[in-house]
Amino acid sequence: MVERAEFEGFVEARSSRLLRTAYLLTRDWGLAEDLLQTSLAKAWFAWSRIDTNPEAYVRRTMVTTYTSWWRRKWRAEVPAGELPDSGRPDETAASDDRTALWHSLGRLTPRQRAMLVLRFYEDLSEAQTANLLSCSVGTVKSTTSRALAQLRLDPGLLDYAPTRPGADPDESVEILSERG
Repeated sequence: MVERAEFEGFVEARSSRLLRTAYLLTRDWGLAEDLLQTSLAKAWFAWSRIDTNPEAYVRRTMVTTYTSWWRRKWRAEVPAGELPDSGRPDETAASDDRTALWHSLGRLTPRQRAMLVLRFYEDLSEAQTANLLSCSVGTVKSTTSRALAQLRLDPGLLDYAPTRPGADPDESVEILSERG
């Protein structure tokens, strides 16, 4: 009974933050809820063995479960030569920084996205991220570096390229091109 109360308290206290992390990984609220629920179910069965940091355990479970889902995902959609309906363009996408970043993050591999989410959204250190993903700190550094380099060169983010203080805004595109 004590374990159950502890687990329920943990779920109540940490579910909203863990759900946001799951959403950043999956980019879909329904899948995020499924991912969190699956991870919490796995944590429940291991609750008696989790002695130090249950949030880290659940976060790691989410990342590994998400990765296994992504690998197994059946992609039934077949691209068509011609779209049946052209629809209307999204008029807000051009002015929305978040939308541009969101689409660019979607073009990263799941592992790169997981590294960026853990490092910059969850604000974990390189060592904590490496521990969570069972890899070396060097792997975290190199994967994060490659992911950031890919974002710097992403066509959807070129309009949002950072500039050096006092630099010509057109120069930022040249700076990013040289980094490739």
